[in-house]
Amino acid sequence: MSVSPVMACVALGANLGNAVATVQQALRDVANLPTTHLVKASSLYRSAPYEAQGPDFINAVVLVQTQLSALGLLHALQALELQSGRERPYVNAPRTLDLDMIFYGDVVLETPELSLPHPRWQARAFVLLPLTEVWPARVSAAQLAAVQDQAVEKLPYSDSFRASSI
Repeated sequence: MSVSPVMACVALGANLGNAVATVQQALRDVANLPTTHLVKASSLYRSAPYEAQGPDFINAVVLVQTQLSALGLLHALQALELQSGRERPYVNAPRTLDLDMIFYGDVVLETPELSLPHPRWQARAFVLLPLTEVWPARVSAAQLAAVQDQAVEKLPYSDSFRASSI
């Protein structure tokens, strides 16, 4: 179902295989979803698993303008996860690709399939730091201060990737 264009925010992460390449490909794939236009992509960040185990994650955040419905976008993101080999053996398992819709316009929604805004976005530095690059008005100093103990590192080469590869 197509709707009027909506600004949506998607967090990307991976910690299995070549996570940098996976997130870079996912940035391109999200930008190429039907009736969807990439507005802005953050740098890449490395973070320790949060409430999870396994290798460090590579994370990013993108803003897209889309005419997909919220559920249509969710299903498209889940299809991209499956294409990357995503499995869900248990909660917070290591993953080849994780795509989370953080915002879909100003929609507030709570269903078994989708919660908007994402219920834990404010508690995760790996979302807040890249979000400050693409949508700084959504992140307060107090929110950043609350997650300052979570180890997150901006990857030095990711700015050039954003400019040249998407």
